Amino acid sequence: MDERIITNFELDEDKELNIRPANLDEYVGQSEIKENLRVFIKSAVMRGESLDHILLYGPPGLGKTTLAYIIANELGSNIKTASGPSIEKAGDLAAILSTLEEGDVLFIDEIHRIPRYVEEILYPAMEDFYLDIIVGSEGSSRNIKINLPRFTLVGATTRAGDLSSPLRDRFGIISKLNYYTEDELYQIIKRTSKVLDTPITDEAARELARRSRGTPRIANRLFKRIRDFALVYGNGIINEDILSSSLDKLKVDKTGLDETDHNLLLAIIERFNGGPVGLEALASSIGEESSTIEDVYEPYLLQQGYLKRTARGRIVTDKTYEYLKIEK
Repeated sequence: MDERIITNFELDEDKELNIRPANLDEYVGQSEIKENLRVFIKSAVMRGESLDHILLYGPPGLGKTTLAYIIANELGSNIKTASGPSIEKAGDLAAILSTLEEGDVLFIDEIHRIPRYVEEILYPAMEDFYLDIIVGSEGSSRNIKINLPRFTLVGATTRAGDLSSPLRDRFGIISKLNYYTEDELYQIIKRTSKVLDTPITDEAARELARRSRGTPRIANRLFKRIRDFALVYGNGIINEDILSSSLDKLKVDKTGLDETDHNLLLAIIERFNGGPVGLEALASSIGEESSTIEDVYEPYLLQQGYLKRTARGRIVTDKTYEYLKIEK
């Protein structure tokens, strides 16, 4: 996995829980989702029932995990977490489900990566709150039905299209998270500044928001790296000069693109005449996995209009030629 600093996938340094908001009032952005969740949670509490299962989808780094923790906090419930790739067999999922208590929230990240034959165990667990498992060897196997406490499953995925219809249909609440505006990122950066006790000027916070690719995770990660430069080369305060020189050293330009983005766009222009080029051919030409290009590189380039997906493959846009100062 590509671990450049502005990758939108979680790195070890992103796991500081202290900078995550603890409730919906502190959570910035995703206004419609937030207000709907506020109603759904309040209604479930008033009815004394478990909240419907929730599916959160969208690009990495936009706050799906944070929302799962907030949902548990707002419900006054415990949260248990798991990851789709770690659930390889039926026993793994059964073990997780059997530890749940009444009203718990179960958060499964990358839920689209649960194998289909394991996924089927989730259907009765989500719908009727029981486990239906087969025990014993061939010839002496038998079905065992185990009742489960009522719980809320919060599933997160970057690839909603990869979920099977039977699983998707069992979520009562399905919400798509979108990229953040510069103003929303500015608010997040100012909050992070207070939590980490590192002052940042308004102008620097605005500039950092512009370069954070619409993604809170990237904004917070860059903030922590710039804090290092501010402590070593300045007085600990992040101002425009410190921010600009720091991001130059980190090779993050004024639009939030880095050297990896440049190499990808240049490869399409120089090796494939601007496209169209198939995903596999592009991946081979730059020595990357096709899934890495799809999940890590492309989302922001597509959203900003530097790249287009067509039926024939990827093409760069006129905006890319202007940005790279290359004549078409």
